[in-house]
Amino acid sequence: MRAGEAAAAAGVTIKALRYYEDCGLLSPGRAPNGYRDYTVEDVRLAEEIRSLGAFGLTPKETGPFLACLRAGHDAGDHCAESLVAYQQKIEALDLLVARLRHSREQLITRRDAAARRGFPSATESLKEPDEMLPKADPLPADLPAPVDDGAASHLPGRTLPALSFTGTDGSDVRLDSVSEDRWVLFLYPLTGDPAADIPEGWNEIPGARGCSQEACSFRDNLDALRAEGVDRVLALSSDRADYQQALVARLHLPYPMLSDPRLTLAGALELPDVRGRRPAALPASHSHPARCHGRARLLPRLPTGQPCR
Repeated sequence: MRAGEAAAAAGVTIKALRYYEDCGLLSPGRAPNGYRDYTVEDVRLAEEIRSLGAFGLTPKETGPFLACLRAGHDAGDHCAESLVAYQQKIEALDLLVARLRHSREQLITRRDAAARRGFPSATESLKEPDEMLPKADPLPADLPAPVDDGAASHLPGRTLPALSFTGTDGSDVRLDSVSEDRWVLFLYPLTGDPAADIPEGWNEIPGARGCSQEACSFRDNLDALRAEGVDRVLALSSDRADYQQALVARLHLPYPMLSDPRLTLAGALELPDVRGRRPAALPASHSHPARCHGRARLLPRLPTGQPCR
């Protein structure tokens, strides 16, 4: 059949048929007059390319499906190679979704920071007395105290990696160039949602509980830290950026929080997680790396519930 007839039968354009041929996906014969002569099989292959394209596969990614049809199978995804192609496309889409989600979170952070710019915040306009500041929920009395197991002993003297994060205040923070003076970065796994139960077994992990209390402690002792020469205080966790924004507003935290849901810093520094393994999760809040002249100084975390002074 002629190109126009084949295109109409396959539900594509003549230009699309030419493109499929250029990609090596179709090989129509030639009539005695030199015109392309498409077969029923060519039409079926063009239909397969079109249908897979509706799911995001490019024409060049349909090769395994076309080979399966040429081998005599009724469906293009009857072959193992087609299943592999499906999986590869799914993984590529997962990566794209993750990148888009990360970009979306950064845009939300920047939008909110821009919307607040020029307006005094609750922590800048009227400094509330400590007794009026929001408090984290009380902790159980029988929580196990953290013990230094040496899993972070490789950190002293390490230079922080050149990783960049967007703070809850909209600032871009690069860990290897935060300040020439002393500054504090404290890490914690995640903060609890007041409307949700804590993960099962979380109370039994030394140092896992108390993240909100720790955040409030740095808030309450920020003036004392600055009096001791601390230029900046930053917090980093695996919480989503939008959740951290809500936490800053709920607890009136006067310092930026950094979101690292991909655990990039934990991987770069081989940080132990709450179960002592590396680097599957952000570490329990058992230590606070403080940077001085580009290197890390490790400050031990106090038992759960005690303030950081």
